[in-house]
Amino acid sequence: MTANTQQPSRRDLLKWFAGIPFLPLGAMSTAAALSGCNSSDDSTAVTPPVKPVNFKNATFTAMAAPITVAEMAKTAVSSKLKITWDDTTSTEYQLGYKSFFETGSKVPKWGGGEIVAGGYFNAQGQPIMDTSSPTQAARQFFSDCPDGSSLLKLDNAKVDGVTNPVFHVVQFEYATMNQAGTSEYGNLPSPIAILTLDQDQKTGHLELKKYFNVDTAPVHGLWITCGASLSPWNTHLSSEEYEPDAFNQGIGGPSPTGLGKNFFGDANAAKPYNYGHLPEVIVNPDGSGKIIKHYCMGRISHELVHVMPDNKTVIMGDDYTNGGLFMFVADKEKDLNSGTLYVAKFTSLLSNTTTGQIKWIELGKASSKEIEDMVNVQNIQPSDIMESYLDTDTNKPADLSGFTSIILAKKKLWVKVKPGMEKAAAFLETHRYAALKGASMAFTKMEGTTVNIKDKVAYSALANIVDSMVEGTASYSATHNVKFTKIQAGGILAHDLSGGQSTTTGMPINSEWVPYQSKLLLAGEDIALDSMGNTAHPDKIASPDNLKFSDQLRTLFIGEDSGNHINNYLWAYNVESQKLDRILSTPAGAESTGLHAVDSINGWTYIMSNFQHPGDEWNRFYKVDASGVRTGLSLSMQNELNVAIDKSYNQKFSASVGYITADVLPSTTKPTATK
Repeated sequence: MTANTQQPSRRDLLKWFAGIPFLPLGAMSTAAALSGCNSSDDSTAVTPPVKPVNFKNATFTAMAAPITVAEMAKTAVSSKLKITWDDTTSTEYQLGYKSFFETGSKVPKWGGGEIVAGGYFNAQGQPIMDTSSPTQAARQFFSDCPDGSSLLKLDNAKVDGVTNPVFHVVQFEYATMNQAGTSEYGNLPSPIAILTLDQDQKTGHLELKKYFNVDTAPVHGLWITCGASLSPWNTHLSSEEYEPDAFNQGIGGPSPTGLGKNFFGDANAAKPYNYGHLPEVIVNPDGSGKIIKHYCMGRISHELVHVMPDNKTVIMGDDYTNGGLFMFVADKEKDLNSGTLYVAKFTSLLSNTTTGQIKWIELGKASSKEIEDMVNVQNIQPSDIMESYLDTDTNKPADLSGFTSIILAKKKLWVKVKPGMEKAAAFLETHRYAALKGASMAFTKMEGTTVNIKDKVAYSALANIVDSMVEGTASYSATHNVKFTKIQAGGILAHDLSGGQSTTTGMPINSEWVPYQSKLLLAGEDIALDSMGNTAHPDKIASPDNLKFSDQLRTLFIGEDSGNHINNYLWAYNVESQKLDRILSTPAGAESTGLHAVDSINGWTYIMSNFQHPGDEWNRFYKVDASGVRTGLSLSMQNELNVAIDKSYNQKFSASVGYITADVLPSTTKPTATK
């Protein structure tokens, strides 16, 4: 991928943003009015052109935070988008939202028939049934947590019954609960689906035609798939977050026994070392697809990685406590099957107000096959790789010489790598090994990553600036030059990128896209609990999670995941004007997920947006003081919201997969010239 330096014409951009384009919609009444801008008989155009009219900038008009039950209980979009051209004219759009489906509904299945959207399947491809409730009929488990997505096109795509196929890969993180109301977090194998959409070439409208459930048995099933990104070579880069702790010392995700039972039919069949890696989905031209899993990119809490324009460098956040900033440089372009893994060490102070300089620690070089073979051929065990003891363990050795003291997940450990097992430690016990090697393992919940190509800046979301990032709060507090004051509402880091970088041992890094310094770009603002249940300023970001950057719009899109806002928001931050605009609000208690900004699919621009777990955890939005008085969200509004969300989203078992739409406003200035 390279930066597109050719300035698009007004005609190009009117096509991109016309009645359903940028953040398309579907067949809207304005489509006909704008379609003339794309045709040779456009009566509003000057023929021959007097002067090409080019895109100048894009600005959003922010929507207010919703305050009524009707707005708060759904995906609400009342924001606007204005495109200004270099002849001073402009085009303005009213934004909206369109859902492809709510999970749990039946949709057209690839190959014929119907399939449950977001449905769970075992290793034999059979539906996994929820039989938990004695009073309700058994039904197939389905997810209420659609997350990472990728919209893409293939030049050779050909799907029966679809005129202009476009593909949308969607992954489902987990199921919040079963019909009996018991948590199912981490118990089910995460599904991934490929949606075949038919794109209307006149309007940009996307219509769901087929749903293909990707067989994950070849990669031992998937574990808690969270954020995702589109690779420059048109594959979907997934994630496996909160990797299971093979030592069972409480410093990773839950045990995979539930996944083993539900996927393989055997609680002991799911090996911890098969999870916490980076899956990649390859879409076939007919709308089917397959999945592989990369074992050489570190077994960490992968969230939303991003491949740089060189097709080799991957910057990876780490959704963890006492986590790190990781980087992978592949041996070959467009091939993540082998390469070198690095972790950042800050050599100067990174804080709320200071820029931290980075050196990179090389953890190891490997191929995916050799690491996977360690797990599934050699059957390697954690005790084969290293010794690891909690500081509180009564059975730890009396003599700890040769051990290194580290902090992970707010716990002190003593670790020592077995002789000759450094490679296994680097790729299967990445957190422990990175901390042992002296990395700055001080971050909390570093989530999505994206890149601004023109300015050579990458961005990483910090859902919370707490715990291990905060100086002087506890034994697990900030170390290694990462020392912030607490911001529960989190923030966004900006990483400046360059070539010519080297490791802590002086070895050159073969990449022109290496972060060499970081600073805090945006921060949320914690507030006292307000009457709407917010504990963060409603007009600022709170717990950013998904990040995507549009090079064309010079805009960083930010999706939230927190209880700091009763409704999580999708924001647009223009890096030129530094203006932050709220453009979408998810249902109360839901997380904004699935964010994917696409500058052009057959000339149309899209922003994909999902949400998950609507109406989640109402107790976050109110408190009871010492005298027994309730503050925050009123009980009556909570009850009304509960009823409305239950009605719209299947008693909170369902959530939406969809995209932002755009409808041209009547006040739009007509074009004066086209190219």
